[in-house]
Amino acid sequence: MSVPPYSEGTGKGQDLKRFDAVLFDLDGVLADSEPSWNDIDAAMLAHYGVIYGGEHKSSILGTSFSIALQFYKDTFNLRAEIEEMALRRSEIALDFYAKRIPMYESAPGVLAHLRESGFKLGLATSSVSSVVVPFLKRHDIAKYFDALTFGDEVQNGKPNPDIYLKAAAKVGVEPARCLVVEDALSGIQAGKSAGMTVVAIPDARFMDVSLYPGKADVIIDELGELTDWIAHNN
Repeated sequence: MSVPPYSEGTGKGQDLKRFDAVLFDLDGVLADSEPSWNDIDAAMLAHYGVIYGGEHKSSILGTSFSIALQFYKDTFNLRAEIEEMALRRSEIALDFYAKRIPMYESAPGVLAHLRESGFKLGLATSSVSSVVVPFLKRHDIAKYFDALTFGDEVQNGKPNPDIYLKAAAKVGVEPARCLVVEDALSGIQAGKSAGMTVVAIPDARFMDVSLYPGKADVIIDELGELTDWIAHNN
């Protein structure tokens, strides 16, 4: 990665001071799911006669179901209703999340350490609850979170701030005292728009990491570095 560990993203947010809560995105942060979404969307779009190879991934990465599906509907001139597409996408994704998608190896240790250190922990994912809950159960990590917030709970998904504001309210912490951990630019924008400090973990497999400085407050290389960064900056 071209961005060094612990680099300041100079996102021009609030000063990096004490945090009382850490709010995590799921896909690309705790779940190594981004490679699977090409397959999920290819299967969904195949039903409508579209051959898809992931060429539009950067346009929908980190966005809500409704935003992603509206993009596909417009791009491929599909006649299907968004509700129908969402149901089909959820059914396909459920199989992946319940049986196939791995968790990043460092995730349980990071979550356990932060919880033991007294932080409130929240999950704020664009994915819908019916897809995410089986993943959390399979990997036994729901126990670490004080609150779970899903994409189907808010009207305006990422890059809008709604989901992070709702997650902060659920854990009972003011937005300025929340640290967001994200991988996608849309999620970073959501966290910053919510008035929070954002740590980014861009995945060079799918993202142009040169776009991240100036967006996130801090950029790290992988999730396992988060606890050390917090220890030195909190």
